[in-house]
Amino acid sequence: MKAVNVARVSTDEQKENSPEAQLFRVKEYCDRKKIDVIKEFSFSESAYKTKRDEFDKLLEYVQEVAKKEKIAVCFDKVDRLSRSVFDKRVGTLYEMAVADQIELHFVSDNQIINNQMSAVEKFQFGMSLGLAKYYSDAIGDNVKRAFEKKRRNGEWTGAVRLGYLNVPLDEGKRLRKDIIIDPERGHLIQKLFELYSTGNYSYTTLRDAIIKEGLTTLKGRAPSRSIIENILKDLFYCGTAVSKKYGSYTHKYPRLISRELFDRCQEIRLKRQKTPTKASSKIDYILGDGLLKCKNCGCAISFETKNKPSGKVYIIGSCTNAKGICKREYVNEKILLEPIYKILDKFGTITEDVQNDLVDELRKNTEAEVEYHQQQISRLRSEYDKIKKMDDNLIDMLASESITKDIYDKKHQEYADKLQTLEAELSVHREADYEYQTTVSTVISVARRARSIFENCSEPMQKRAFLKFLLQNPVVDGKNLEFSMASPFNLVLELADSPSLLPRQDSNLRPIDYIYP
Repeated sequence: MKAVNVARVSTDEQKENSPEAQLFRVKEYCDRKKIDVIKEFSFSESAYKTKRDEFDKLLEYVQEVAKKEKIAVCFDKVDRLSRSVFDKRVGTLYEMAVADQIELHFVSDNQIINNQMSAVEKFQFGMSLGLAKYYSDAIGDNVKRAFEKKRRNGEWTGAVRLGYLNVPLDEGKRLRKDIIIDPERGHLIQKLFELYSTGNYSYTTLRDAIIKEGLTTLKGRAPSRSIIENILKDLFYCGTAVSKKYGSYTHKYPRLISRELFDRCQEIRLKRQKTPTKASSKIDYILGDGLLKCKNCGCAISFETKNKPSGKVYIIGSCTNAKGICKREYVNEKILLEPIYKILDKFGTITEDVQNDLVDELRKNTEAEVEYHQQQISRLRSEYDKIKKMDDNLIDMLASESITKDIYDKKHQEYADKLQTLEAELSVHREADYEYQTTVSTVISVARRARSIFENCSEPMQKRAFLKFLLQNPVVDGKNLEFSMASPFNLVLELADSPSLLPRQDSNLRPIDYIYP
């Protein structure tokens, strides 16, 4: 058999040594297996990008050669193929391997993907792809947690409000900053709220009045009407920071106004608006709120409650027929829930011994993650030092009048924000504990208890949220519910279908969709 060897890195910072090391290991493997190498590919390209030109060149070459003879496509590890289970290229190579056109060899992972794979090997391949994606996603999650810690400490990480200033606390290795009241504008923001609380001003007249008092933006311009409106609605000035993504929390910085003054301004503001519409009082259903779609037309399945003359109450659903192309066919909610309960029961057939054996096997594979962390720490340190040097040069440029004070402030703030983000990422990599084995164990544990969790949800909204977590693309065809299992529960279901699985030294699976009924 002949082989095509592949080395891939995600960033240019890894380019100096990682591809060479990968190709060395793969070449050594081919020599041991007496496989002739006919082509080598080495490139820097993120596995998360939709556009992967270099990988597409590899794929095109493999498809062309495979028309003439069966070849082996060799990678160092599974994550060098992809860190995304949704990459269509993974599916293409997998299908070619199943069709016996090629074999996929993952040298360091000791895995071979071909048409002779067992259920165990398919499951392990799918888990390897899932873990590769999980590991990169976990880094992003840990960075978010670092910023969550700042929020718990009352720190604000966003743009500074008009009326406040960002000031550096030190010039040490860990660049920190504080927020203080702007001595030029702080009292004018207070005056703005006081004037509006009298009820004698609209946004337009208030803007004119405060401009006469001397309020300007940080760039020295007159504030617009929308800026005035946003200031009056901003809780930051009375002690509460609000993030669209993370909600509100009490910040530690000085307050410009009292909460009482802020509330008076809101009462006046709301009186000037139209009376809001009343909230809907519709009944909530387990499978409602757009969870299910009609397979024929794609419209939502709506539900309603019916009362029989006997007093019995039941729930029925049907296509809304918003496109006017369906014949409305009603189906009892209990019928639609039946296939869901069957799947929940199947999850319960996984034994604790199988779960523990799989986790033990995964614990053997942490070496690659340690190497990944070391590479990322080196890259982040280099980037941090580069930005820190650029930030230090700004003061010299300001002193020599090469740049203006406005440009200095803007660039200094930009560099400070970048340094803060890099510090958070460095902290994440330093404190990494390689907990993905625990995550796999948790996923399987949740699946095994899925029916109990579902039944213990007291509200329809909670049950629906749990189903959204498990199901993918649920549709109704007549009176039948069809759906796929969302990743990674589709892999767990594969494990449930083979209850005698025992982890072995190899392999993996591309996620398989189950259609029910």
